[in-house]
Amino acid sequence: MAWSIADVARMSGVTSRTLRHYDEIGLLPPAWIGGNGHRHYEEADLLRLQQILLMRELGLGLREIQAVLDSQVDQVAVLREHHRRLLSERDRLDTLARTVGRTIAELEEAEEDNAMAKINRPENLFEGFEQSPENAAREAEVRERWPEAWEQSRQAVETMTAADQERWQREATAQMIRMAEFMVAGTPVADPAVQDEVDAHYRSVCRFWTPNAPAYKGLAQTYVDDPQFRANFDKIADGLAVYQRDAMVRYADARLS
Repeated sequence: MAWSIADVARMSGVTSRTLRHYDEIGLLPPAWIGGNGHRHYEEADLLRLQQILLMRELGLGLREIQAVLDSQVDQVAVLREHHRRLLSERDRLDTLARTVGRTIAELEEAEEDNAMAKINRPENLFEGFEQSPENAAREAEVRERWPEAWEQSRQAVETMTAADQERWQREATAQMIRMAEFMVAGTPVADPAVQDEVDAHYRSVCRFWTPNAPAYKGLAQTYVDDPQFRANFDKIADGLAVYQRDAMVRYADARLS
């Protein structure tokens, strides 16, 4: 069965103009084009569009999305990972919604009683917010061992707007995905293409502080040793944290020593 571009636009909420753009850049070509020039899409194309929209929701750019879709990565495995991340975010937002709802109820009750607001359990105010004692300990260690780098990084972060932070996060995620593609393809960490990607990572880090070879190796090891960092990498692909570390160590030895 095939659907016209108008049908796909209606079902997906994506405009016909956007679908034509996706075709022009090779991201989502139609299954076939009729004699009248109208584009028609089949089931496989709808599935591909779903993946495009999912990755757009996760903040990836069109070029990064195309690289993922055109790679040899198991598409079902990619969808499972997207599904897991979406469910995790849904659960976190549900918890935050309950937290805020509970606070509203307690404040409204205080207003009705014409009394000062009283929070029965103060710790409930913060349920659902992402907090990590490990993060605080790690920050304290960095501040103690590398005070100049810590101050430089702090000042850089403070000058970033919310849009800057969102853009940086998208870039970081895209870099992780590109590294995952190299890993899945079995590309050695010494390969020039991998090292060019690490160079982009190093330049991104230098926006906040400029590590020498030992410091950059230390950051690489942190990606493996720190549970939160490692989980972030391995969410993209199992083993990515170790692959990223090995590639960064190679880079530090070759270009920073």
